[in-house]
Amino acid sequence: MRRRKALKTLTGLGSLAVGGAQAFAKQEGKPLSVNTRIKPYQDVPDCHDGAGTIKLVSLIDHTTFDTNFHAVSRAEIPPGCSIGEHLHRHMEEMFIILNAPAQFTVNGHTSELPAGSCAACLKGQSHGIYNPTDQTLQWLYFAVTEEKGKGDAVNFGDDLTNKTVESPPPFLWSNLDNRLLKPAANAHKGKGSILFRRMWNRDTFNTNWEFVDHCLLPPDTSIGYHQHNMIEEVYYIASGRGRMTVNDQTWDVGPGDAVPCTLHDSHGLYNNGSEDIMLIVCSCGVEKGKRDTNNWGDDLSSR
Repeated sequence: MRRRKALKTLTGLGSLAVGGAQAFAKQEGKPLSVNTRIKPYQDVPDCHDGAGTIKLVSLIDHTTFDTNFHAVSRAEIPPGCSIGEHLHRHMEEMFIILNAPAQFTVNGHTSELPAGSCAACLKGQSHGIYNPTDQTLQWLYFAVTEEKGKGDAVNFGDDLTNKTVESPPPFLWSNLDNRLLKPAANAHKGKGSILFRRMWNRDTFNTNWEFVDHCLLPPDTSIGYHQHNMIEEVYYIASGRGRMTVNDQTWDVGPGDAVPCTLHDSHGLYNNGSEDIMLIVCSCGVEKGKRDTNNWGDDLSSR
């Protein structure tokens, strides 16, 4: 079995361009895994008429997918900077604040969300984010469009730096709180029991989002080898290290890895390390409301 070692592939990749997804290994021209450690951030001044300059790195773009998954990106928002208020008429997004509190605005209402918060921005909802803290905000982004490859935006000309903060937040949000996770034994015929929560399901969204899952894989557990023919997924490793298998290629993954699992790809994740893996799984369907799974009965522990 051929294995791919992500860390060994870092050599010579430090100067990769930001545009488009780059990979450690490829299957039929599609990236298996991308990581923010090897991709340079791009300066984006006045993002959606926001304050200052943020830094953005595109991890995966719409050309990787067969569904209407549009983008997976990471961003850094320095203190006092923002993404200005804007809306999308034909696209829906989810933002995850990874490391610090942030002021998030949806439909003109601003609230401070703690680190580890997720906010869903549905079609037609105006939104933006401001960093009022003294540390650089780490931020993760997923997007799905109504029509493949076609994003849109309308800017409101508000940098959100002087908003009244409301509590509790009057908009849709959640938190990556491990206390909310529940045991899930032998996930997709995997090994042992992982911890799992479906934060949002297809009914939350208007586009073809299928779900957003928060998972924790203790050492020596796995999400077993399985396949979807009607949905695509992105596995994002927030923390911990393990071995990812896609279409019989197995390689090491760690914090910051984003793994696209496109239509018909067989895939799964095994924690061969000594620490828990925190995993975020986002999914988009070919057709709203149609979901399928084929489990192959391989817990991946011997790969």
